[in-house]
Amino acid sequence: MMYGLATPANCGSPAALPAALSLSVLVLNRSFVAVHVTNVRRAITLLFRQLAEVVHIEEGQFAAHSLESWRELSAIQAAFRTPDQDWVQGVGYELQAPRVIRLITSDRGPRQGLRFNRRNLFARDGNQCQYCGKHFATSELSLDHVVPRSRGGITSWENIVCACVACNVRKGGRTPQEARMQLIRHPLKPKRSPLLSLKLGNPKYHSWRSFVDNAYWLVDLR
Repeated sequence: MMYGLATPANCGSPAALPAALSLSVLVLNRSFVAVHVTNVRRAITLLFRQLAEVVHIEEGQFAAHSLESWRELSAIQAAFRTPDQDWVQGVGYELQAPRVIRLITSDRGPRQGLRFNRRNLFARDGNQCQYCGKHFATSELSLDHVVPRSRGGITSWENIVCACVACNVRKGGRTPQEARMQLIRHPLKPKRSPLLSLKLGNPKYHSWRSFVDNAYWLVDLR
């Protein structure tokens, strides 16, 4: 049975999605191995198409749910909502936003490697200026070459840090020593996805810990 979501048909981009539909969902392959992260809207689409099932922890045990049984469980749990739950409004019903789904037929493994991009750099440094120590919104931060490119500094995990605009201007084309500025921490390549680390620290995604080994899996967040 299909259950329509009371959401606009043109909400394809995550930024345009209602809050609950844009939340993250951990995707497992058929062997219960974490392979990537999607959003709730995409997860529900996979449930509609019977390509995935919800994996839910109930009384310390894993339980798998089709869309039908997940809707029935949601109806029961609606009377006992907790702050770490999120809900999606359907046509005539509410569905608890899943946190983990399992692809029924896919055997693909996780994508190995860590993307070097602005999003991961901001996440690695926790949106904190590495010179003054203050936290800023992403829009108010820039990326600074510790050793300036004019001095042979390369664009790498070990030579790029988050910096607020004021500190970046103050430092200019100098090294921190020349500008008499001290780094809060030396930049290094993370051993795991910085964004994944942020998710695991959020009570909403506590169930992910059962499937993601911090020391091994590098889950590609997208």
